[in-house]
Amino acid sequence: MKYRLTVNTIPVSQRIQLRGSKSESNRLLVLQKLLGGFAIDNLSDSVDTQVLKKALESDEKEIDVGHAGTAMRFLTAYYTIQEGRTTVLKGSQRMHQRPIAPLVEALQSMGAEVKYIDKQGYPPLEIRGKKLQVESVEVDASMSSQYVSALLLIGSVLPDGLQIKLRGAITSLPYIQMTLALLQRLGVRTSIEGNLLQVEKASKPIVKTVTVESDWSSASYLYSFFAISKMEEMRLGGLRQDSLQGDSRLQSIFTDFGVKSTWDNADLVLHKTNSVKNSISLDCSDFPDLAQTIVVTAFALGVSMSLTGLHTLKIKETDRLVALQKELKKLGAKVSIGEESLRLEARQKDIPHGVSIATYEDHRMAMAFAPLVIKAPIRIEAPEVVEKSFPEFWSVWHRLGIDLQEEKL
Repeated sequence: MKYRLTVNTIPVSQRIQLRGSKSESNRLLVLQKLLGGFAIDNLSDSVDTQVLKKALESDEKEIDVGHAGTAMRFLTAYYTIQEGRTTVLKGSQRMHQRPIAPLVEALQSMGAEVKYIDKQGYPPLEIRGKKLQVESVEVDASMSSQYVSALLLIGSVLPDGLQIKLRGAITSLPYIQMTLALLQRLGVRTSIEGNLLQVEKASKPIVKTVTVESDWSSASYLYSFFAISKMEEMRLGGLRQDSLQGDSRLQSIFTDFGVKSTWDNADLVLHKTNSVKNSISLDCSDFPDLAQTIVVTAFALGVSMSLTGLHTLKIKETDRLVALQKELKKLGAKVSIGEESLRLEARQKDIPHGVSIATYEDHRMAMAFAPLVIKAPIRIEAPEVVEKSFPEFWSVWHRLGIDLQEEKL
């Protein structure tokens, strides 16, 4: 199935209440299972979070996480400390192509029993849970911050806590800082100094309920819609000024696209400044999940763009650099990619009508390209992929004046 998107009537203003952050929800679910003693409010309703929650509640030997990369990494560490339990952890075909060696090697150095069932360095895995009594570990932090977060989470229940030494250039540092902050919110002492992290053994959580902040990644698509459209105001509910999420950088990034962000009590309010830069350069190392949205917004607005720090995009749900290049070229874009960079030339021609965008089983491809409907009718293939992180995405789009017509592939 695919959706044909067309514009009906876009409102002058609109308020959208966003759901809980997938990133915060997934970390808190693991901590809830490890520490107990607290409830979670505003939990994400994304498929990824549902998959992790189901896995944590299951006593089955074989656990299939599908496309849920965070679940794969967090559960790999989690199952190593489940004494006496043997677990086979697997996922989709694409998941079995996404590397997990840095995390597995770190866990093995701690004495964990993890082995590859098929291809060396990749899921599926067989994990035999046991008691780990190690005080320190090293891990390569250049590929994914989730390897580090997975170790921090289980470190909170090890007998002597855990010191983690990070090797290589640290990728997506804000996500590591999010994990540390959530641990601290529960009363777990942590520290970070250079490439050394420390998490002490947790005691009873100091709070009874943790409320998950709404999702800034989801907000990015609304920022893009607002920047491209002629809306005068958009209000987003559930976000925080003191956010733990790295994607809150949207507030500063989108000033270059003519969007001003202000706060009115609990609402984030977007206004137009009518000041759009002709050319933008960004290092996305701290917020790689925003890259697709940023590039598509630049293309729609006729802005040239140079992005670096994109090396992690090659091991996501798809190779996002290749996917971006292929789909943008369908729309007439001039775009070139490197191993960790992307260059987009300013658009000179109108966007052709009715182009069909492949989504490669990647939720962010569908949502990043959807705002282009404001410039021209567009088709989005396999639109159901949005359920992975933003299940209500299309209903929000309908509220914003976009008509959705189902078509066969």
